[in-house]
Amino acid sequence: MTDSKYFTTTKKGEIFELKAELNSDKKEKKKEAVKKVIASMTVGKDVSALFPDVVNCMQTDNLELKKLVYLYLMNYAKSQPDMAIMAVNTFVKDCEDPNPLIRALAVRTMGCIRVDKITEYLCEPLRKCLKDEDPYVRKTAAVCVAKLHDINAQLVEDQGFLDTLKDLISDSNPMVVANAVAALSEIAESHPSSNLLDLNPQSINKLLTALNECTEWGQIFILDCLANYTPKDDREAQSICERVTPRLSHANSAVVLSAVKVLMKFMEMLSKDLDYYGTLLKKLAPPLVTLLSAEPELQYVALRNINLIVQKRPEILKHEMKVFFVKYNDPIYVKLEKLDIMIRLASQANIAQVLAELKEYATEVDVDFVRKAVRAIGRCAIKVEQSAERCVSTLLDLIQTKVNYVVQEAIVVIKDIFRKYPNKYESVIATLCENLDSLDEPEARAAMIWIVGEYAERIDNADELLESFLEGFHDESTQVQLQLLTAIVKLFLKKPTETQELVQQVLSLATQDSDNPDLRDRGYIYWRLLSTDPVAAKEVVLAEKPLISEETDLIEPTLLDELLCYVGTLASVYHKPPSAFVEGGRGVVHKSLPPRTASNESTESPETAPAGAPPGEQPDVIPAQGDLLGDLLNLDLGPPVSGPPLATSSVQMGAVDLLGGGLDSLIGGTNFVAPPTASVPANLGAPIGSGLSDLFDLTSGVGTLSGSYVAPRAVWLPAMKAKGLEISGTFTRQVGSISMDLQLTNKALQVMTDFAIQFNRNSFGLAPAAPLQVHAPLSPNQTVEISLPLSTVGSVMKMEPLNNLQVAVKNNIDVFYFSTLYPLHILFVEDGKMDRQMFLATWKDIPNENEAQFQIRDCPLNAEAASSKLQSSNIFTVAKRNVEGQDMLYQSLKLTNGIWVLAELRIQPGNPSCTVRAPAPAALWPWSLLSLPGQGLALVEDVVQASLQAWLEPESVLSLGRTFLESFQLNPVKLPR
Repeated sequence: MTDSKYFTTTKKGEIFELKAELNSDKKEKKKEAVKKVIASMTVGKDVSALFPDVVNCMQTDNLELKKLVYLYLMNYAKSQPDMAIMAVNTFVKDCEDPNPLIRALAVRTMGCIRVDKITEYLCEPLRKCLKDEDPYVRKTAAVCVAKLHDINAQLVEDQGFLDTLKDLISDSNPMVVANAVAALSEIAESHPSSNLLDLNPQSINKLLTALNECTEWGQIFILDCLANYTPKDDREAQSICERVTPRLSHANSAVVLSAVKVLMKFMEMLSKDLDYYGTLLKKLAPPLVTLLSAEPELQYVALRNINLIVQKRPEILKHEMKVFFVKYNDPIYVKLEKLDIMIRLASQANIAQVLAELKEYATEVDVDFVRKAVRAIGRCAIKVEQSAERCVSTLLDLIQTKVNYVVQEAIVVIKDIFRKYPNKYESVIATLCENLDSLDEPEARAAMIWIVGEYAERIDNADELLESFLEGFHDESTQVQLQLLTAIVKLFLKKPTETQELVQQVLSLATQDSDNPDLRDRGYIYWRLLSTDPVAAKEVVLAEKPLISEETDLIEPTLLDELLCYVGTLASVYHKPPSAFVEGGRGVVHKSLPPRTASNESTESPETAPAGAPPGEQPDVIPAQGDLLGDLLNLDLGPPVSGPPLATSSVQMGAVDLLGGGLDSLIGGTNFVAPPTASVPANLGAPIGSGLSDLFDLTSGVGTLSGSYVAPRAVWLPAMKAKGLEISGTFTRQVGSISMDLQLTNKALQVMTDFAIQFNRNSFGLAPAAPLQVHAPLSPNQTVEISLPLSTVGSVMKMEPLNNLQVAVKNNIDVFYFSTLYPLHILFVEDGKMDRQMFLATWKDIPNENEAQFQIRDCPLNAEAASSKLQSSNIFTVAKRNVEGQDMLYQSLKLTNGIWVLAELRIQPGNPSCTVRAPAPAALWPWSLLSLPGQGLALVEDVVQASLQAWLEPESVLSLGRTFLESFQLNPVKLPR
């Protein structure tokens, strides 16, 4: 008779009878009684009152009885801790039993009794079992250490069990090795900071050796451990892959997925040019395909993991499309997952096969599956451009079936196809409009409305179609209401005379009769745009839309890399990192794929010091631009105050995007590109503020002999980007003072007040020397001109380009950001004329091999006129001489930060060209300012930026070519101050 009889009794007074039987002298009767106790415990009866009687039964040689007693003990020890101490002596005794099965049983039970009072008594028996001669006992003791660590981590560390566990990795028995790895991995996961699994090539070799001989679950533990190891180079990665590859043919699917995880991780370190890389790709496909022949539940787990794998490496399964074709008896969850993978593997080579299959699926009876199949056809069109026409044709065939839910899904995906391929398949719009009345799902109605609004100029009765939707406006979902509002505004902008009444009706419904804040806000925005600036409204609403992405549902690359490190776990099934569904910090370790090896990447480091710099010493340069975010968020944008110049801001505004996107263009990091400045009059030839402006502008007459050149005013901040505030301006230098001449225009409908301005850190320390004073409120359509004095004592940071200036302006409406380039000649100081003897000594100190020349064409000036005009912009002539009919001018200038530039200018009377000779290219750019507008300037634009790339400390002296110190490996020339 089987043991099921123990679960059928319903006798009363059972506890008393069991107590008597447990104390019986007959072994068989005692065993029967313990079985009855376990049965009662299993079905939920409380038999804790029998604890002392059951514990007394531990003193037996019968292995079956001992197992039953230990089972009872594990269940009730927590509720009877004081009684459980009675069993300690028996555990100690059993740990020294000659039978290894009893020793292992004792140590296993010890680990399962989670009672603090008992743990300290179990340390000595556990220590003995860890060094037991029998491997079965050792492997059981290894797991017990992990359980004990969970109860009392400090005790395990103090007793040295962790070191013993590490020693077991070198054990001769593979199962002991596997359990030691499992225990250490478990402990390491709960304590990520501890370096318990200190893996090295020697320990990895031992694990790989044990891998071939241990059980399937032992192999999983070892493979998971290998996945946490990062090889030192691609050769070691390949060696590990070669030894792990045989696990792909294992019968256990968990072993296969663990092996795939290791291979996917280490493939990152292999060069794609290696023959082995291609071989590995081929070897990965068959085991993944084999997983799909298992039960549906296992298929689903395999498909979720394959979904991740094909997103990272679709080439693994690119020839295996047919195995993902849906079978009639597949559960819906398997069908949908297969469908998703089919789209990911779709390519020009197999698209015909895929489309034929999808069209078949669209005639199935399962509504959810049919919807997904129709959407899949649209995704194919977006992903494989060559198939788009065939996909559209297939969708039209499906629409002709007049099956309601098929038609609606087809319209949704055709909208996406229009977004991907504008002006290509609009001929199908007529067919879509025929099905307008059958649409009852919000997404389909919204898609149809978008199509009508987007192509309103091609649909004769577009106003009638949209008006039919408007009749039940308040009964529609929010998605449809928003889309209808936008579509009617588009229609009005395209056909204003015919639809004025319609647009007023929808704006009234959206703003006055709606409780939805999103709809109301959008309605007000459109209303104000249309009433104040229809041209701007057209630019906003009818702007060219970006093409939709081929794969909008791909997992973000960083998350994908993390999930690939969890292949074969719940994270790979949920497609979420463990931190998203595991409560608390235990067991959650953020992982990522290893970086590519150095052989696959450029060996050049961005941190490399410039040539010529002494080892261990960085040149003293302006700080890098990477700190822009912190700077802009610390801007002091308070209201104007009277009194002394503004000090450095101490107001912390927090990491908030004040413009809702304005920071993105302004502080894009090291790859920052300044917004384009306003267009420049053609007669200037180069962008204003590029540093190459014509100081004299011989054709326009803006400059004069008596003053520094002033560039024409340019628009720096258009009104459309600043809620109606337009800022234009230029920079001037007069009698040693630098000014920013601003013109503020209010093109909004409200008064502007409370103006303030702040600069970001920049290459020359430019900063406002006084508050931005707008003495009266700026009324609509009013313009005010302000001259803002600037100083050069602000914070310094190297910008790209060097003369880039980032500005924040605040008023009562918002904070606005813009970027402009200031002309470098405003930085030439009035005391830039060097002493003749010092000039000569400095010039001679520069080696001749560093000399460079530059020709300035179309400069019809004699030596006197050239010297006079350059001096008006603080480029001074130190000496002059005539050699063989050529006038030689020796000139110097000094920048606001104390850097000197020297050069020789040669002018041949009657010749419209002149030559600048210098010991290095660094100083050639200022003399290009002599040339006529637009000529010769582009040739020196690179020289301008390069000439100021390396700076000395402020107030130090820069001889000609000093800025190219690192490139030419010159010795700096220090002059007395």
